[in-house]
Amino acid sequence: MSLFTELAYQYIDGEWRPGSGSWDIIDFNPYDGEKLASITVATAAEVDLAYRAAERAQPAWAETNPYARRAVFENALRVIEDREQEITEAIIAELGGTHIKAGFELHLAKEFLREAIQLALRPEGRILPSPVDGKENRVYRLPVGVVGVISPFNFPFLLSIKSVAPSLALGNGVVLKPHQNTPICGGALVGKVFEEAGLPPGLLNVVITDIAEIGDALISHPVPKAISFTGSDKVGQHVATVCAANFKRAILELGGNSALIVLDDADVDYAVDAAVFSRFVHQGQVCMAANRVLVDRSVEREFTEKFVAKVRTLKVGDPADPTTHIGPLINSRQADAVTTLVEQTIAAGATALLHGGSDGNLVEPSVLTGIATDSPVLGQEIFGPVALIVPFDGEEEAIRIANDTPYGLSGAVHTADIERGVRIARRINTGMIHINDSTVHDEPIVPFGGEKHSGSGRLNGESMIEAFTTQKWISVQHGRSHFPF
Repeated sequence: MSLFTELAYQYIDGEWRPGSGSWDIIDFNPYDGEKLASITVATAAEVDLAYRAAERAQPAWAETNPYARRAVFENALRVIEDREQEITEAIIAELGGTHIKAGFELHLAKEFLREAIQLALRPEGRILPSPVDGKENRVYRLPVGVVGVISPFNFPFLLSIKSVAPSLALGNGVVLKPHQNTPICGGALVGKVFEEAGLPPGLLNVVITDIAEIGDALISHPVPKAISFTGSDKVGQHVATVCAANFKRAILELGGNSALIVLDDADVDYAVDAAVFSRFVHQGQVCMAANRVLVDRSVEREFTEKFVAKVRTLKVGDPADPTTHIGPLINSRQADAVTTLVEQTIAAGATALLHGGSDGNLVEPSVLTGIATDSPVLGQEIFGPVALIVPFDGEEEAIRIANDTPYGLSGAVHTADIERGVRIARRINTGMIHINDSTVHDEPIVPFGGEKHSGSGRLNGESMIEAFTTQKWISVQHGRSHFPF
């Protein structure tokens, strides 16, 4: 039995069961169109069952010794290591991810599990002084209760684990809904890993469904106290609105339109390597990808020639081939949207230094320059293998262009002068930015998140504690208070 056949179910209250909806989600391989699985969708009633199961299981889990909770994550890490080849093959088949991308995703997933092992022991209470004689103020860190996690299609295994593991480590229950294009890697596989790791039943539930079936049931349900959503800013705005109306905490990791800035004193060859990776890793389907490559005019010609030459060497094709750099986009809608965007930008006057064709969901790289300053393409997120090269004159113009977008997730600055790079980086309105590196980075203990339309809240490290726990003040009067009546 294949992994996709084995896991083509809902995982609710420790049981693998079919959904009761009237239609199926069909899971396709985006490269060759092979049907991987057919999964009957969960209904709003099953979303309720999942949340109620997590609600029942959570109190005992919260009271479990954190050293015992920690053991589950140690086991989960071993499960992934034991099944690494199988998971790699699943990522390639379901996402169209290359071997390079699958290795990157699995490496980070294991790193975040290692951090979850430590996170179980991290929450600390405090005793604070009081102006009232005889009073002791205790501040406890407690789990929020139940967390709803909604993960995207681009790094589904990693980005599900990234919120699921810390939520569980901190004593919460979880209901996970993966993207409908990646129901196995983003959902059922995560449930299977934690089942095999010995997580008590009911604490983690996986519902495979779609908003067309359940509407807002996942985010408006009364049980979850926090929703962790990773996806587009348009959907994120709706999630935030519903959460606010229902007094829930929303942790939103949304889209980006990152700029990689190449200054006049940069190491051009190195900047080219960083820019090509930043733009084309996983076909450009990365929120942190460098949509815009800003290049000082003094090095524009040299950089552009070398950048285009390197992009020409990227192999487009079967992601199962270890030599492939660029596999398929996730579906035909995305492939068509990217292809149309390129054609529209060229028709509006841009110059195509490289004009990639398409074959099904395979979209070859395009490199565009000479783009009008008021072109909408400069302000939006492009989830595909399209690079925009934008020249600038001096630091001030580079900063202005970099900030001229509604997004603010990541970025990079390339320069021989580190402190110059830091000065510029501090003026760019992003949650994260990197000096002399790529725009695509994620590390378990460093705050991860964006500004503006790129989201709200932070994940990773201590930020996980802020996201998935709450503080409770308990005062103790050891003497006697005096009341005015």
